[in-house]
Amino acid sequence: MKSFIAIVSLFFLVYAAACYYAGLRLYQSWGGVLAAYAGYYWGCYVLLASTPLISPLGRGWIPRWLNGLVAVAGNYWLAALYYLVVSWALVDSIRLAGGLLWPAAPGLPPAWLGAAVTVTVGCLLAYGVWNGRNPRICRYEVTIRKSAGGLTGLRAVLVADIHLGLIVGKDRLTAMVDQINRLNPDIVFLAGDTIDEDAELFIERKMATLLKRLTPRYGVYAVLGNHEYLGGQALLAVQALEQAGVQVLRDRYVKVNEQFYVVGRDDPTVARMEGAKRLTLPAVMQGIDRSLPVILLDHQPQNLTEGQQQGVDLQLSGHTHHGQFFPNNLVTERLFELDWGYLRKGAYQVIVSCGYGTWGPPVRIGNQPEIVDIRIIFKSSAG
Repeated sequence: MKSFIAIVSLFFLVYAAACYYAGLRLYQSWGGVLAAYAGYYWGCYVLLASTPLISPLGRGWIPRWLNGLVAVAGNYWLAALYYLVVSWALVDSIRLAGGLLWPAAPGLPPAWLGAAVTVTVGCLLAYGVWNGRNPRICRYEVTIRKSAGGLTGLRAVLVADIHLGLIVGKDRLTAMVDQINRLNPDIVFLAGDTIDEDAELFIERKMATLLKRLTPRYGVYAVLGNHEYLGGQALLAVQALEQAGVQVLRDRYVKVNEQFYVVGRDDPTVARMEGAKRLTLPAVMQGIDRSLPVILLDHQPQNLTEGQQQGVDLQLSGHTHHGQFFPNNLVTERLFELDWGYLRKGAYQVIVSCGYGTWGPPVRIGNQPEIVDIRIIFKSSAG
């Protein structure tokens, strides 16, 4: 409990410092214009900076429609704050270095700097919103050197991190389903965070009806991600997905048409939110005939060695968003052995998707949302 309080306190401290820094630098840059309205400026600024906190705290006592507007404002604000802090930190670092190296050099007028930062951040956000709403089809071809009972190939579609709910709504879901159906897949995999934290909103907006339009011949399989748990509605999310015709695999496997296996792992967040540890991979895979192809769904691409050791042929993951905002990808690349793309270790292959939707701000910069189209070829070792 003490560690949780310490983490929350540190978060609020860092967030408050970032808000103050960005707000102060904006005010200093536009001081000539804002001086007469300082009280209004800081009042509006504090209100805007509070929106990411008001929305989660207001669930249950603020009307849903109003809380939704607050949440949307808060999400956009977080993206703006991120790039305001990064931009001002870069500007101030350059000015500091310039002052030390060339102390006599004249500086740019504050208003010019303020205008440059404001326009730059505005353009970045506009591009990020557009980019976040325009997914691409990312294609892979993988060969699994095992016989699949007469099945020579499989066209699979992987979609991760859709985050259906307030930000990614029915319009985006409709577009996604249409894109997937045009690919005519044999099987569809949803690698976690399909529903954002509010499963009730997913049900209320009847999104299951749209998901039901996915009808690949071998079915739709999903695992839960951390966000289904963080909302405290994991069981409701499972029920909602199953009503949409999706098979949710929580530490279990299915043998599809007696030809290959699909294994689904629960997300590690289950331990923190429900106090129940997920099973080890050997326990989940107990009883599997490893002479047949084994496809593993695991939301977070952690400990890839485990999948290799247990004879998994293809692992499909998401979670990382490839950072979602540049330069966050530099962090995710250090945290995960593979934070996006394809990796092969002998017979073990891994594909990590950067995701279809967004968490928080509906903005992507430095990566593009994707639907992953995978052509799987089964070829026996003898062949």
